[in-house]
Amino acid sequence: MCHLYRLRPGAEAEYERRHVELWPEMAALLDEAGVYDYHIYRHGLLLICVLRTRWGFAHAGRVTGASEVQARWTASLSHLFAEIADADGEPLWAYPVFHHPGRRM
Repeated sequence: MCHLYRLRPGAEAEYERRHVELWPEMAALLDEAGVYDYHIYRHGLLLICVLRTRWGFAHAGRVTGASEVQARWTASLSHLFAEIADADGEPLWAYPVFHHPGRRM
């Protein structure tokens, strides 16, 4: 899965600091939801979030969406974002257009 966020100008340092200091209970929630191999890349104000899930994104969304920990985490970061969803409220999904699996040596 890959989705995008856009930060507000000037929010870059705080956003990065908050993820270095990720709450242990947030990490535990991601594990419980089956999220693994989660990377967030930043290019200027653009955040590119790439993650894998053990049981699908719908399951991960149900687990995290029902969590008070997720609600607190989101509220604590919301002032940093300029854009997190499209006009319909859907995440800004990025769809794969190329994949090179590499050659086994």
